[in-house]
Amino acid sequence: MGELQGRRALVTGGGRGIGRAIAVALARAGADVAITWRRDEDAAAATTAEITACGVAAGRFRASLDDPAECDRLVAEVGERFGPVDVLVHSAGIASRGRMVADTDPDEVERLFRTHALGAFCLCRGLVPAMRDRPRGDVVLISSAATSHMAAGGAPYTMAKAALEALAMTLAKEERRHGIHVNVVAPGLVETEMGRRLVKGAMGIDDIRTLDATAPFGHVCRPEEVASVVRFLVSDAASYLTGVRVTVDGGSF
Repeated sequence: MGELQGRRALVTGGGRGIGRAIAVALARAGADVAITWRRDEDAAAATTAEITACGVAAGRFRASLDDPAECDRLVAEVGERFGPVDVLVHSAGIASRGRMVADTDPDEVERLFRTHALGAFCLCRGLVPAMRDRPRGDVVLISSAATSHMAAGGAPYTMAKAALEALAMTLAKEERRHGIHVNVVAPGLVETEMGRRLVKGAMGIDDIRTLDATAPFGHVCRPEEVASVVRFLVSDAASYLTGVRVTVDGGSF
């Protein structure tokens, strides 16, 4: 019997990368898992197949999470087709273009804010009320170690992720009395498609694995290592944790 048996999770951006690893980890722990996707339907289908192979229910829903109306539609559709959700993991995200503030178009700031922060807000607004009636509710928002460093050239991304974290810490205080846990997981560089694009654009490195030699513990962080932290946070082992930000970067500060 899995530790999360009887629970239903929604993982945004669950078709690829960190989201996929989280969705599969929760399924292996016994939760029914639905994912969202926007562009790559084949990847979403592969993830749902991997979820069902764990012996649990799976669902996939197409949605653009930068649109509040789409978020509302998603909440309604998930409730109708999949059932009440008591675990929300917001992992969907996009990268910024790496420009200095003086060279950044305000549209880029808005686009990232809408995807990372406004999308998370709308999903929490739609899903959290029903979590209050469940034995336990969990919200895990995937941020980034970038909010610890505030490096040059990343203002749209760090601004959006900082707003995401503000949402989490506020929501944790509001919903604790309802038995809902709200936490943040902040990875550093992770071996994903986005991570590979980042090192190629910023460092001119074609193979991210060449960084293994200088990375903590001998390797760039794997998506599964982020997923294991999320799985812990929504389990009974983390029954007294809320309002926590866990940085998963191997101590790369």
